Amino acid sequence: MGTATVASMASHEARRIVDELQAARVDPSTVADDAIADSRFRLRTGRLTLRRWTDADRAAFHALNCDLEVMATIGPLMDRTTSDAFLDFIEAHFDRHGYGLFCVDLDGESIGFTGLLHPGWRDGVEIGWRIRSDHWGNGYAPEAARAVLDLAFGQLGLDELISFTARTNTKSRRVMEKIGLLHAPDDDFEHPNLPANSPLRPHVFYRLSAAQFRAAVGDD
Repeated sequence: MGTATVASMASHEARRIVDELQAARVDPSTVADDAIADSRFRLRTGRLTLRRWTDADRAAFHALNCDLEVMATIGPLMDRTTSDAFLDFIEAHFDRHGYGLFCVDLDGESIGFTGLLHPGWRDGVEIGWRIRSDHWGNGYAPEAARAVLDLAFGQLGLDELISFTARTNTKSRRVMEKIGLLHAPDDDFEHPNLPANSPLRPHVFYRLSAAQFRAAVGDD
C-alpha cells in the first residue's frame, strides 16, 4: 500500500482503534495471580534488551506507529492519542497475562517492539514485532523474536505460537521464516478488522508448535 493511502485511512480508522483498545482494558480484579512478569522482567540478546514500557517511551512509540514505511503494510498511521491507547493496552496485557509486547531497547533507545499477544478476535498466542524503519537491515527483529520464542516455549510453557501479516508484507514474512515459523496456507484468511476493499485485508498465517521448536533447536 502506498503511503498516501495509509495517511488517508488514518483519520477514518483512528477512532475505531482507540475504541477497541479502550474496550480491551483490563479490570485489575481479573489479573491472574500467577502472572510471572513484573516491571523488572526483561530479556537480553547479544545487542538488545527487551523490557516493559515506561512513560518516557511514549514519544518513541508514537514515532514507530506513524513511521510511513513501517505502517505501509500494517494499517493507518496513528496519532498520539491512538498510539498512547495502544501502549496502555500493551501494558494491561502484561498485567493480565504475565507477558506481552516488549519494548526493544538498543543502547537505551526504544526502536520498536517484539513479543506475545492474544489477538482478541481469535484463539491462540501471537508472536509479533515492529521495528522503526531507520533500524531495518540490521537483523534486530529476528534477534529479538528468537529470544521471545525461547521464553514462550521455555519459561512460559506455551504449546504453540501463531503469526500473521498482510500478504504484501514480505519483510515480516521473511522474519517469520528466519525464526522458523511455518506457513499454513490452508489457514490464510481475510482479516475481519479491515475494510473489505483494503489491499491489506488478505493475510497469510504462520504457526510453530513447541515440539517443532524443540526439534529445530535439537532440544529433546
